[in-house]
Amino acid sequence: MPSFYPFNFGGLPEEFSELENSRYVVLPIPYEITTTYGKGTKKAPKAIIEASRNMELYDEELFSRPYLKGICTLDDLLFESILPEDMVETVFECASDFISKGKTLISLGGEHSISYPLFLAHSKFYEDLGVLQIDAHLDLRESYEGTPFSHASVMRRIYDKCKNVVQVGIRSLSEEEGEFIKSDYKGKIFWAKECYGNIDWIEKVLESLPQNVYLTFDVDGLDPSIMPSTGTPEPGGINYYDSLHLLRRVANKKNIVGMDFTEFIPSPPFVSPDFLIGKIIYKMIGYIEEKSR
Repeated sequence: MPSFYPFNFGGLPEEFSELENSRYVVLPIPYEITTTYGKGTKKAPKAIIEASRNMELYDEELFSRPYLKGICTLDDLLFESILPEDMVETVFECASDFISKGKTLISLGGEHSISYPLFLAHSKFYEDLGVLQIDAHLDLRESYEGTPFSHASVMRRIYDKCKNVVQVGIRSLSEEEGEFIKSDYKGKIFWAKECYGNIDWIEKVLESLPQNVYLTFDVDGLDPSIMPSTGTPEPGGINYYDSLHLLRRVANKKNIVGMDFTEFIPSPPFVSPDFLIGKIIYKMIGYIEEKSR
């Protein structure tokens, strides 16, 4: 991509990237404190944006130009304190500001812990809000390594506030989480092994979600053959076209109010995963816009 192209999502000219005229706002959140195995998620937002500058902006599936609704890319969200509890407050306040302006927020992690304050911010503006989680892990621990705001506890914090949780692609859990979901757990789990080789489960996902949906997409939910660049990879997972089929159905049938993409670790010079995430984000914009066409 020529250096004179703007450094924003899609490399868009000012006409389609100004905040005032953009329906979509990309918020980079390079926060990484509680990760425990692979490190480097704080580098993800920059890498995803860079890859997106090299996409074709005409969508081959929809025969449309999703960027026409405007995609504004913000500067990195900075933190005066890196403590997890302070991160929650900072992300919540920032996200709330843009949601109050009527923007559809697309947040780029960073680690998965950022999803809790993002959910809280959206729940302030949208009633009967459900959460669709794509992930290899349940993330339902009460706390992990001394904090209840760990990336391994993010869905437990969300579940404390919202029982409309649908988890897709799961294939790893702790004993604690196993005991928790066997008790009185009201969320819906779609195990990766049940999703393999068919798409029958996608309609069941739709049936399990309320009308308003927040999407949290941990990239390790994807099969590591296409997404090896993550801190806690697990064998198995969702493939590219099945994930697109799911996302398009949800976008067409539900109201996706916001989304985040987390746990990506850039691994240069291997840039295919960077491009993959940028492409899925752009597809999501197209799918949401398709509903209103």
